[in-house]
Amino acid sequence: MDPRGASAPGRRIAWIDATAGVAGDMLLGALLDAGADLDRVRAAVDAVVPRAVALRTAPVTRAGLRALKLDVDVLEADSPHRHWSGIRERLVAADLDAGVRERALAVFTRLAEAEGRVHGIPAEDVHFHEVGSLDSIADVVGVCAALVDLGVEDLRASAVAVGSGTVRAAHGTLPVPPPAVVELSRGWEVFAGGTGELATPTGIALVTTLAEGPVPLPRLVVEAAGSGAGTRDPAERANVVRVVLGRAADAAPVQDAVLLAATVDDLDPRVWPEVLRELLAAGALDAWLTPVLMKKGRPGHTLEVLAAPDRADALSDAVLRHTSTLGVRRSPVTRDVLDRDHHAVDVDGHTVRIKVGHRGGLVVQAMPEFEDVVALARARGTAVQDALLAAHAAAVSAGLVPGATWA
Repeated sequence: MDPRGASAPGRRIAWIDATAGVAGDMLLGALLDAGADLDRVRAAVDAVVPRAVALRTAPVTRAGLRALKLDVDVLEADSPHRHWSGIRERLVAADLDAGVRERALAVFTRLAEAEGRVHGIPAEDVHFHEVGSLDSIADVVGVCAALVDLGVEDLRASAVAVGSGTVRAAHGTLPVPPPAVVELSRGWEVFAGGTGELATPTGIALVTTLAEGPVPLPRLVVEAAGSGAGTRDPAERANVVRVVLGRAADAAPVQDAVLLAATVDDLDPRVWPEVLRELLAAGALDAWLTPVLMKKGRPGHTLEVLAAPDRADALSDAVLRHTSTLGVRRSPVTRDVLDRDHHAVDVDGHTVRIKVGHRGGLVVQAMPEFEDVVALARARGTAVQDALLAAHAAAVSAGLVPGATWA
């Protein structure tokens, strides 16, 4: 699926906002804050590293904004190095949901490959340091379990802030972003975003392995949102990862149509309004006229008629009958359309219909029917423009504005 395209209507989407950076514990905190079940996440982690860690959450503020802080308490001594093969064996042997196991294996495989490239050794020979510790295993397995628990079918993410400066690691002082983060960012949009390490190897691996992107917030009907806090609380930005969770909005239906066209230079211009009325009465989806300059400098008009496929023959005959053209061109086209309904509003005791275009349960457009506005102006003895403004105001008072819920 194209990550910049639309999801199938109704699919559950989660979008990660990593524009302030990303770490594994922050992402897991955001997913828990968005509604993932902590007990299910704990059970998945315990299946991989039994009785080795405890997960705690607490509400905090970061730059004045509420967020959830996840802490991983190590309950037993952790060896300083872990082989990729050992982590893989634990994941394969653990009693995990298949979706959790598959995601976790993919993330650690990507981490091993990146560490191997950085150190110039095969991925199978990689000894993990920070990313092999118990808390990082908990972060990776926990995020994968939270995604499964939330029923996320499409995961998307923004560009990632990676930071700048230097950071202390097992191999000494490293530049920010560290080499492993750079490797894991291949093909992804990143930017500095501030000083210090804003993206950890575990965090960037989770994003670039599991998510599609980088993309802005996709079109969706929002159901929940969560913020996961980092440890620091810098004044210049909220040190959080955000997750927005929702359902893919219904895409505008695509309809097949036929575009009929004829160019005419010898028809009395007074006839054209009646031609358009006849075509619309005959079932045209739309009909319009465009002035053109024809051969030998003659002024003329191009008549275009949008027709449903099953009305194309009848409307083509109508064009030949009501104009002086000797031929009608046909072109197959498609059109994206909104669902349409009417809602009546009262303006000074007069009814005006509001034409509402909607999709995915939300109003996209709301426009008064012009014939009703003209009738209102005549009834009130006012200018049409004044009646139109009054009708728009009545529509707004009725809640018929873009973004409003449409039942």
